[in-house]
Amino acid sequence: MSDVLKKEYKYSVFFSHYPYKFELILKKSLNIFYPMNHKAILSTLGILSIILLNSCSRVPITGREQMKLLPNATMLSMSYTSYDEFLKTNKISNQAEGTRQVKQAGERIQGAVEKYMKEHGFGKKLEGFKWEFNLVEDPTVNAWCMPGGKVVFYTGILPICKDEAGIAVVMGHEVAHAIANHGNERMSQGLAVQIGGMGLSLALQNKPAETQALFLGAYGAASQVGALLPFSRLHESEADHMGLIFMAMAGYDPRTAPEFWKRMASLGGAKPPQLLSTHPSDETRIKNLESHMEEALKYYSK
Repeated sequence: MSDVLKKEYKYSVFFSHYPYKFELILKKSLNIFYPMNHKAILSTLGILSIILLNSCSRVPITGREQMKLLPNATMLSMSYTSYDEFLKTNKISNQAEGTRQVKQAGERIQGAVEKYMKEHGFGKKLEGFKWEFNLVEDPTVNAWCMPGGKVVFYTGILPICKDEAGIAVVMGHEVAHAIANHGNERMSQGLAVQIGGMGLSLALQNKPAETQALFLGAYGAASQVGALLPFSRLHESEADHMGLIFMAMAGYDPRTAPEFWKRMASLGGAKPPQLLSTHPSDETRIKNLESHMEEALKYYSK
């Protein structure tokens, strides 16, 4: 790999490890630099416990229970607005082959996801989806998927993907984040802190700018790298697992996934210890993927 590519890898949104703790970033995003007294904490916890009881759902494939405070309609509305704004301010790539591969991999994984969700009773989770796959001209090693299936790949990641199968590895991973509602889960955690004793709908009305900023950070599409709220290691590992299954369902060999991450590992770049990172280490990630390979191969057919 070239020195330029290695440098872009080091500073990429998709694979870099932001050096500040989640709590600090969240507080800055929500402007809540004030101490909470003991009674306020107890009051907030009491209200949140009631909210939690009515806001739990289950993640497809893994079966993990999660908290989601935001209605899907709210997430989709913010997604479509943000996605349109992003495309207006970023150049769509004219790389014909790269664009073709991104769109084809996306459409195949979309079909596999829709089939799986319908067959396993999760069809309602896809209501309102308006899938879209775009490649933008940007040397950053990055890709993301917003709610509703709004996907963007950056041209900087294509040399690492190498081919359509490599693109499918990333596509499956990013689509998995959206299907598992990881952004909603992160925003719910942030809003739970933000709203305190305030009702959710009132909080969204009173702090629309903060909510929009939190949304952009939650889906890796903020205008500045420093504004991002990174996915947790749990989310990353879950997206790896689900993405492996999705790409296999779409007819891509899941055994290409560990090879992709080995190529990522070979790029080098400054990376913090695993416990300080929101992404698993390369070694852990590859090991986890291998542990799910038998399951994934059951879905794979040429």
